[in-house]
Amino acid sequence: MRGALASPPFRRLLGAWTIGSLADSALYLTLGVWAKDLSGSSSAASLIFLALAAPVVLFPLIGLLADRVNRKPLLVWANLAGALVATTLLTVQTAGQLWLLYGVAFAYGTLGLVNSAAQTGLVRDMLPVRHLDTANGLLTTIDQGLRVLSPVVGSALYVAWGGSALAIGVAVCLVLTALVLLMVRVRESAPEPRRPEHTWWQETAAGLAHLRSVPLLWRMVMVSAAAFGVVGFFDSALFELVDKGLGMEAAFFGVLMGIQGAGSVLGGLTAALVLRRLGPAVMVATALALLGAAGVAMAADLAGVPLLPVAVTALFAAGVAIPWLMVAMVTTRQRLTPSRLQGRAAAAANVATTLPQMASIAAGAALVAVVDYRWLMIAAGGILIGCALTLTTSSTPASRVQRKASWKSSSGR
Repeated sequence: MRGALASPPFRRLLGAWTIGSLADSALYLTLGVWAKDLSGSSSAASLIFLALAAPVVLFPLIGLLADRVNRKPLLVWANLAGALVATTLLTVQTAGQLWLLYGVAFAYGTLGLVNSAAQTGLVRDMLPVRHLDTANGLLTTIDQGLRVLSPVVGSALYVAWGGSALAIGVAVCLVLTALVLLMVRVRESAPEPRRPEHTWWQETAAGLAHLRSVPLLWRMVMVSAAAFGVVGFFDSALFELVDKGLGMEAAFFGVLMGIQGAGSVLGGLTAALVLRRLGPAVMVATALALLGAAGVAMAADLAGVPLLPVAVTALFAAGVAIPWLMVAMVTTRQRLTPSRLQGRAAAAANVATTLPQMASIAAGAALVAVVDYRWLMIAAGGILIGCALTLTTSSTPASRVQRKASWKSSSGR
């Protein structure tokens, strides 16, 4: 961790990221609660999460933008725009204004993509290659830790003082984020100029073309995309686990998410060390195997095993696996991608995994109504373990040793 934290620009970026993540995480869950209160409809509340995810279709354009402009000003203006959007929530009073909640959710989903595309390139310009894994581990730890705490803060503001307090709190946090970003001193790589000989589509899809040109990256992305095609099953199955498996009230779901969050903090803090020990492909495979094993374990009561201690352990392990997967994917992409292709490469990789995940969430919501959630978890877990095996057996032992040696060599530069 010391290498990345020794950089004053990165420390300031980390501070800005922390404040912005606090605002985002507080807003996401509370918007759903707000929609439920206004409409009395769970479907209306669930549409908030669809609105948050929908901007993924814009990610290729956002990635191109991040490669074409200076990234720090882009981050500053995006957060100021987010603060302005948050103030529109001050006008929401009735169910007839639900569309404003959806509009804000869509805007914040877009802001998250802008932050992701610009930040990954900024970190690549800011730090030596050898410190990228620790930097990504720290950023992921902040994200995962705040996802446990921030919704509590957002909900407390909303319950105590209403949506207006939430709107003001989020807006203030995003303005602070922009101010801290202004203090980041970084020499950015020159924005990529437009190439008249290339079509608009060729330039937008350049990130995808790059991923396909690097065998290690392409294999990791494709296997992860297949894995994310079942990860969404857990979203619906976990509610059934709480209700039918553990016999608890729905509020216990928050306790389980807290346990998973604690695992994610540990995963973020250890990710750089594990990546250096295992190499990227094996680390991604290990993370997928952990997620798969966790899914299978949460059907332990089929074998007469007490479910609560198994579920707690499994969710903690899944929490560890999530940042391992993310840090391995992001760091590998950063290291093997030119600076001014970072935004589009990030966009291509994220679209490849997000769309299957969205489809699996919808499929899981339908399947859990007709299939015992435990068999759904076992099926998803088995597929995840199969993906892990595919990633580790898709090349010869000699080539894996060679790639690992090459990875360690690049870590030193």
